[in-house]
Parts: sequence; structure tokens; C-alpha cells
Amino acid sequence: MTRSRRLATAATAVLALTLTLPIAGAASATTANSPASATTSVSASVSASAQLPRPTGPYPVGRGTLHLVDTDRPDPWVPAAGARQLMVSMYYPAQPGTSGPTAPYMTTDEARFLLRLRAPDAAVPPEVISGVRTWSHTDARPRGGRFPLLVLSPGFTFPRATLTGLAEDLASRGYVVALVDHPYENAGTTLPDGTTLPCAICDEQTEVDLGTVAESRAVDVSFVLDRLTGRHPAWRYARMIDPRRIGMAGHSIGGASAVATMAADSRVRAGANMDGGMFAPVPDTGLDGRPFLMFGAKDRTGDKTWHEGWDRLDGWKRWLTVAGADHGSFTDVPLLAELAGIPDTASLPFERGEALTRAYLAAFFDQHLKGIAQPVLDGPSPDSPEVSVRLP
Repeated sequence: MTRSRRLATAATAVLALTLTLPIAGAASATTANSPASATTSVSASVSASAQLPRPTGPYPVGRGTLHLVDTDRPDPWVPAAGARQLMVSMYYPAQPGTSGPTAPYMTTDEARFLLRLRAPDAAVPPEVISGVRTWSHTDARPRGGRFPLLVLSPGFTFPRATLTGLAEDLASRGYVVALVDHPYENAGTTLPDGTTLPCAICDEQTEVDLGTVAESRAVDVSFVLDRLTGRHPAWRYARMIDPRRIGMAGHSIGGASAVATMAADSRVRAGANMDGGMFAPVPDTGLDGRPFLMFGAKDRTGDKTWHEGWDRLDGWKRWLTVAGADHGSFTDVPLLAELAGIPDTASLPFERGEALTRAYLAAFFDQHLKGIAQPVLDGPSPDSPEVSVRLP
């Protein structure tokens, strides 16, 4: 078996565990609004009340959406599609009294593609998934001042929406957050014209080296930073961003991408990996002394790539292990699985996993991008008995 096939097979196994169902064949591109299934295993009361946990910071949250096109780079997975396209959700601290429409969780087609790929046997209309209620508001007035920028990258096959709960919370705590979709690497990405791009490399028969995926995402992220902090920024509120304070976090392959991005782009001053195998290894020379957080489930204690990465990190570092968590506990995935009628494989409840992820990611970036000391990162906390801390 080739190295790329072994990596693809390993990724498939991990992702299947996350939702406890096997990956189905990749969906085809569509713009159609096909009728929803008439049956559902989810009760009306559950689906009607599905909402992400409330953000914990002092600021209301605004959200905008960017469609970025890198005309200097063909799409790495589907070259015939032309230039690399990215969809980015921008979350930011908003003015007090912010009102207006609540931002949608994802499009109906994105939900349909996600169910088709990740839970093909679930008898639930895609609207149940796309209709999850958020706390951010579209076109909200931005708060004055400059804030650190955090880039978030989701797990392989999962759309950017699955990190919405974390993105909203970080924005409420005083960060601008760029949540990036990497098309053809997830179940489906809807473009502004209504086209939904399918996954081109998710089929278990497709050979893909996950290190190559992480390195490709690093190029994506550097392009996003160029478009957010350059002389002619693509985002109308780019003045909110302090380009001297940029961090990145990712889940699964997104976490590996944080390593790859920091290795390639010195603008990223701090990074975090949420339960992702380090398919793009930490360079032998480290990350130029920049801080890095390894935040994962117990299974990572047996992951050779994590031990190798830990040994190579040459700056401030912590390895946090969350008891009772599984691969999806650091995302919104357990909530979506519940809506699809799939039992959670983790003993840690979704709400608790979300709370711990929010708290520790915010503590890490507060310490390293805002200069606010966080003793919770230096040892056990009575408020978080599930979290063990490994020090250098």
C-alpha cells in the first residue's frame, strides 16, 4: 500500500468514527434545490431548538462573507475549474445594540452534500442542519479599534460551518476571525452564484497525501492574509485587523495546516492544532520560537506524529488532553450528529466540549497575541478537571 493510500485510509477511518458512519461517494456539483425528504428521525422540538451555545465574550458578533479568487494559482484538485476559489466567513466584534438578520449556519445545498457524504442513511431534511441558529449578525456595524486576526481551518470533508461555534465565541472576546472553506476538500462549498462545489478528493478510493493537503491549505491561508492585510484589502472592515497579531487554529487536517502555514509564513505568530494528525510535520528547525498549542483527545497520546512534533517545537508549547473527548468534540459536529439521529461517540457532552475548546483556545491566543497571562495553561484547573496539561 502506498504512503498516500495509507494516509487517505487513516483519514477515512478517523472521519468515519467522528460521525460513526462510513463515507459515501462524493456528490456531484449542483445548483438545484431538490425537495427535502418527507421523513425525519429528528423530532420537531429538537430541530426547532437547535442553536449553537451563546458566545461568552462581552461583544456582539458581526459576520460577513468573502469570495476570494487567486488568479495566480489553478485549483490544486480540479485544475480544469480554473483559478483557486475560497469562501471565507469573517466574524468580528460589533457595536453594542447590534441587530438585524442572524447569519445562516450553512446553505441548504452544503447541508445536503454533507449529509450525503457523511451520513447517507440519515432520514433528516438538509434544512434541519442548515437551519441551526447562530448568534452572529450579517452586516453588523463593527466596533472601533484594532484586533488580532485568527484564521480557522476545518477538518477534512467538513465545511467551514462546523467551526462556527468557536468562531463566534472568539469574535465575542475581541478577535477578528477568518473562517476558511477549502473547496473540493469538503462535502460542499456554495459560491456566490449558487453553485455548490463537491468534494473531489473525499472518496475513499481517491489517493491523496494528507501532507500535500496541509501544504495546499498553507498556500490558501497565505493568500487570505494577503487579501486581508495588503494595500487593497478585500474586506471592507479590514481596518479592524492588527497585522502584527495574527494567529491560526485548525481542526484535524486544519490543525496540521496550522503547522504548515507557520512553517511557510512568518506573519502567523501563534498556532494551535485541535486533534489533527501532524501530516505536515514540524520542521526539524522548529517554528522560529513561535508558540504552539496541541489540544486533543486521549487518542493523541499514542500518535507518533504528535510526539515527533512536540519534540521539534522550539518555542512556548503545551500539550492539552481532554478526557472523554473524541475527534469531533472540538467542533459543532456532535450537535449536527444529534440532529441527524446519530449517537455521540464521546462521553464528553457536546456543550462541555464546546466550552472547553472555546476557553482554552481563547486563553492561548489571549496570552500570545494580547499579552494577557493565562495561568490555566500552566497546570491543572479545578474548573476544568477533564483537561490535563503537559509542560516542556
